[in-house]
Amino acid sequence: MNGAAQPRVVIIGGGTGLPVLLRGLKRYPVDITAIVTVADDGGSSGRLREDLNIPPPGDVRNVLAALSDVEPLVEEMFQHRFATSNELSGHSLGNLILAAMASITGNFTHAIQEMSKVLNVRGKVLPAATRSVVLHAEMEDGTVVSGESKIPYSGKKIKRVYLTPSDVQPLPETLQAIRQADMIIIGPGSLYTSILPNLLVKKLGQEVCRSKARKVYICNLMTQAGETFGYTASDHVQAIYKHMEYPFIDTILVNNEEIDEHIQLRYKEELAHPVKYDTERLEELGIQVVHKEIAVQDGTALRHDTKKVSAILYSMIVEETNKRGNS
Repeated sequence: MNGAAQPRVVIIGGGTGLPVLLRGLKRYPVDITAIVTVADDGGSSGRLREDLNIPPPGDVRNVLAALSDVEPLVEEMFQHRFATSNELSGHSLGNLILAAMASITGNFTHAIQEMSKVLNVRGKVLPAATRSVVLHAEMEDGTVVSGESKIPYSGKKIKRVYLTPSDVQPLPETLQAIRQADMIIIGPGSLYTSILPNLLVKKLGQEVCRSKARKVYICNLMTQAGETFGYTASDHVQAIYKHMEYPFIDTILVNNEEIDEHIQLRYKEELAHPVKYDTERLEELGIQVVHKEIAVQDGTALRHDTKKVSAILYSMIVEETNKRGNS
């Protein structure tokens, strides 16, 4: 990039999709800021959140590990989950370290900053909000399910999701990163429980909508029972727009690879199917559609191919930076 400052990329998400993407993207000369949801209330994260009154550390831990540049054994230790029959059971060491660091520094954000130094993290990791939030889903029949971990299991169709407290604040650094971004990447991740909890932090969502950066949405490979059953790619986008009340996505990256029959059968048991990309509808929404072979089999699971996706994103970033340089 001719010795110029690295392009600034903000990535918003949570769950398992975000770390997969970051592992690939950190190999490129880009300045990464990952904004991570704090709505998780299940497993080790939920227990620590409850017991210690800190934001849930799990998604943050996974992102720190993905962006870390340490010996594999150190990363493995950080990600180690205890399988004992006592109170440690189910806890990941990284979650406990983040909880300890939050206690020592008196601040969860400081804890992340200190752990970033220890793990030699490439980029910046920021929680979406300064404190834990509770995610609620209003279902089409009017009932409300509270708690991120419970929403996918309600067996009902989601009408909308919302946060309490509704006035939760993002960090000033988060807003600054969004303002300075050359590109904002949303996803991949569960639509209602990983993507929207970030954008529903009011000032954060407003800043994303306002940003002049190119905004790229990475669409999920498969639908999710309890969240997006039967959704097409445009249904995902319209659910985001319905919550944000503003159309802001410039580009969508979708998978156009044929998915193996045996993988589809396995997902069928979970009532999940490949997401159909309805190009015409997406283009009607004013979105540039990029369809590539971006799926990879990971055992019996399907994941985004971190190398392919990050290469596609980097070429978009270079294109964007050149365009700005020439304008």
